[in-house]
Formats: sequence, structure tokens, C-alpha cells
Amino acid sequence: MTEWGGGTSPAGANGGRRRLAAARGEPRAARQPLERPAPLRQAVYDVIAEMIINRELQPGEHLVENELAAQLGVSRQPVREALQRLQSEGWVDLRPALGAFVHVPTEEEADQLLTTRTLLETESARLAAKQATPEQVERLRELQRAGEKALSDDDQVALVDANAALHAHVVAMSGNKVLAQLIAMVDRRVRWYYSPIARTRGREAWDEHAALIDVIAGRNSRRAGEIMRRHTERTRESYHQRRKEAAEREALG
Repeated sequence: MTEWGGGTSPAGANGGRRRLAAARGEPRAARQPLERPAPLRQAVYDVIAEMIINRELQPGEHLVENELAAQLGVSRQPVREALQRLQSEGWVDLRPALGAFVHVPTEEEADQLLTTRTLLETESARLAAKQATPEQVERLRELQRAGEKALSDDDQVALVDANAALHAHVVAMSGNKVLAQLIAMVDRRVRWYYSPIARTRGREAWDEHAALIDVIAGRNSRRAGEIMRRHTERTRESYHQRRKEAAEREALG
């Protein structure tokens, strides 16, 4: 029987020798080398993810490795690795014998994510208003101006980016790192769902942002939470309305 208390097991002896070596200042035993980062693989992943988010690659679209590799100026290997990672994260569906396709989100997926976003961002707005500084509020106003310019230019990509940047700054102002990490987990997918309704929400959404900024500047935390909750709920409702209208058009066509 192994006498664990007596330290006679091989693991115990090895652990004792390592502790003694460290105490004597002897060099530590070599460990297995860490895997080197793969910046190209990461870059390809980021580009394809952004193409999906911005609807350059549409839900349900067939993703052909050769075509993507040629478009990005890389070999097929980093494209294949990127598609596998995108599949594990729910952006891409890999179908046996058919290949890769951009994932088509279900109504339930969208509703769950956008509802979760409402809960998280309502709290972030409430906390942001509690401790807002004049400099932080001025940055919000700069982001608001950028969004209004994108709206007047009818630039959908810039509109989505400006919306994400403004919401991200409110989160940063909250000062809650755990809340920021949770919101960051859903941010990319929120941008994906928001992209097709960015123009539909248009002026209404940016008027809501302006009202939110004024309330945050006044440090009214209760009101800031209420405005953010209504704002994100309207985005969720607009997404579902657009899905319904698209389904009706498809049925008629």
C-alpha cells in the first residue's frame, strides 16, 4: 500500500526534489515549450468574422475555402483553421460532404441573446451615470456625432461600428470589469443581429442615444437604466419585426 503521508510515492519524491532544487537556487527542469502564436490564423479568423457580421457573407451562404483563400491572399490552411474555430463558436455550420455555411440564427437564439444584452446594458448604464466624469460624457457626445454622420451618409458599416463604440464606452464607464467581460462575450453577435436593422432603427436609435447621454451627464442612474432598457428592447423588437417581414415576403415570392 502506498504511504501517502510518508512521501514515499514517486510523485511525492519528485515534488520533494523540485522543492529542494528551488531552495538551493538550482536551475528548474525544462518544461514543454509553449505553442507560438499564429498571427496569420488569427487575422484570417478576424477578417472572416467581420465579413459575417457586416453581412458581406450572408446567413446560409456557402463558404468555399479556395475562394476565401484567394480573396484574402493566403493559403487554404489558415482559412480551414479559421472556419473550424468559427464553427465551434457558432458563426459557421460545417456540413458533412457539403462544406461550410454561414450560420442562420434562429428566432430563439436571437431572442435569448438580445434579452441578455438588455439585462447587462441596463445595469451598465445605471452604473455609468453614477460615476460619469465630464471627460467621459464628452467622449460619448463625440461618438454620438460620429453615429449621426454615418446616419446622414447612409453608411451601414460605419453606423454599426459607431453604435457598438458608443455602447462599449457606456460599459467602460460603469467601472465593473466583470460586467464588461460578460458584455464583450455577446458584443460581436449583437453587432451581427443589429447590422440588418441599423438603417431601420436609424434616427430613432440615435435620438435615444442622445437622451441617454443627457441623463448620464446629469448622473441620474435610475433614469439612465430605464432609457437603456427601452432602447435595447426596441432593438430586439425591430429585429424580430424584420424577420417576420422577410418571412412574409419569401412566402409571397
